Amino acid sequence: QVQLAESGGGLVQAGGSLRLSCAASGRTFERYDMGWFRQAPGKEREFVAGVNWSGGTYYRDSVRGRFTISRDNAKNTVALQMNSLKPEDTALYYCAVKRYPDVDYAYWGQGTQVTVSS
Repeated sequence: QVQLAESGGGLVQAGGSLRLSCAASGRTFERYDMGWFRQAPGKEREFVAGVNWSGGTYYRDSVRGRFTISRDNAKNTVALQMNSLKPEDTALYYCAVKRYPDVDYAYWGQGTQVTVSS
């Protein structure tokens, strides 16, 4: 099993920044992808950003240019730097891991709340 622990959420005004971090422990894989998802009240969980085992990054359109995902393989961590935050970014943010080349993310953290006030 892989355990994931997120940190860094909080309350911020629109236009502000937050940095989320996630540490993975337990079972490790030679190649694995890491990602961030979010779920707002009354909405389905959605993909936010991902970084694959080789360092390639990808984002949903609404956050591209404002959010940056990065990973530290030596520490088994992934971070999400969020700038120019908007009220619509308010959600519970989850860290997730999947083994390459699996399609679905199999391991999830408990989530960290991000609230952006207008």
